[in-house]
Amino acid sequence: MNNEKKLVVAHAPYWHDGSKISTKNYNIMVAALPAVLMGISHYGAPALGVVAFAMACAMIWELIMNVAMRKPFSIGDGSAAVTGLLLGMLMPATAPWWVIALGTFIALSVGKQIFGGIGFNPLNPPLLALAMLVISFKGVFDFDEALRHYDLGFIMTYPLADLKYFGTEAISKFSLGDLVMGRQSGAIGSTFGLGLIVGGLYLILRGYVRWEISLSFLAGVFITALLFNLSDSNQYAGPMFHLFTGYTLIAAFFLVPEDSSSPANFIPMLLFGVLAGLMTVLIRNVGAYVDGVPFSILLLNLANPLLDKIRPKAIGKVVENA
Repeated sequence: MNNEKKLVVAHAPYWHDGSKISTKNYNIMVAALPAVLMGISHYGAPALGVVAFAMACAMIWELIMNVAMRKPFSIGDGSAAVTGLLLGMLMPATAPWWVIALGTFIALSVGKQIFGGIGFNPLNPPLLALAMLVISFKGVFDFDEALRHYDLGFIMTYPLADLKYFGTEAISKFSLGDLVMGRQSGAIGSTFGLGLIVGGLYLILRGYVRWEISLSFLAGVFITALLFNLSDSNQYAGPMFHLFTGYTLIAAFFLVPEDSSSPANFIPMLLFGVLAGLMTVLIRNVGAYVDGVPFSILLLNLANPLLDKIRPKAIGKVVENA
C-alpha cells in the first residue's frame, strides 16, 4: 500500500509576502506592554507573577498537547505565549495559581489545540477560558473584594460593579481622565485605556489587526450605551463610561479581531463588531453579569460562519446557454 502523503494545492503562480505568525505574535506582545506595565506598577509583584505564570503555563500546556497529539512543536510561533499574556491581562492581580493554571489549560487545550491548533479554533481561546472561570469562580473576579487591600492613591472600586449595583450616582466619582489613565480597579491589563489605545493603533497601522472589527465594536458599544442613556440617564451610564471601563478596550484591539474566530469579509466584519458591542452593553445593563464582553464575543464567534457568508453580488449577469 502506498503510504505517501498527497498534497492538494492551488495552481501557480505562488507569492509569499514574507510575513510570519511569530512576527505577528511578537508585535502583539509589544503592543500589550504599556497596559501590562501599568498594571504591574499598580499591583506590584503579584501582577507580574500572574502574567508570567499565565504565559509559562500556556506554553507548557501547548507543549504537552503537541506531544500527546503527536504534532510538531508549535511553541516557537509565540501563539501560546500571546494566549497566556492576554489571559493574564484579563485576571485580577490576586488570582490564585490554580485558577491561572486551569484557565490556561482551557484556553490552550479546549479552546485551541483540540480543534487542530492555531487558525482552526472557532472560539477565542482567552475569552473561552475567562468565561468558564467567571461562571465557575465568580468570587475570584469580584475586583472590589479581591483588590480591597490595595491603596493606590485613587478610588479603588470597580466602576462597572458600582454602576450595576448602585446606579449612575455611584460612578460620578470617576472622571473620564481617571478612566483613561487607568485610575480604577480592574484586571491587570484592562484598566489603562490610553495604553490599550496606543497598542491597538500600533497593531492597526502595522496591519496585524483589522480596523473594521475594532472600530465597529467600539461603535456598537458607543451607540447602544448612548441609546440606553438617552432613555434613562439616571439608570444607565453614558457611552464614554462604557468605552473606558471593564474589558472594552482590550477586547476591541486584542480579542475581537482574533483571526480564526472572526470574519474575513468587509460587511461581516462590520456586523460582527457592531453586534458584539451591542450585546456587551445589553448584558451590562440588563444581564446578570457585570461585564458582558466575554459572553457577547463568544456568542458572535459561534455566528461567525454564518456572517461570513454575506458577500456582495458578483459584477455582471448570468448568460443562459453560454
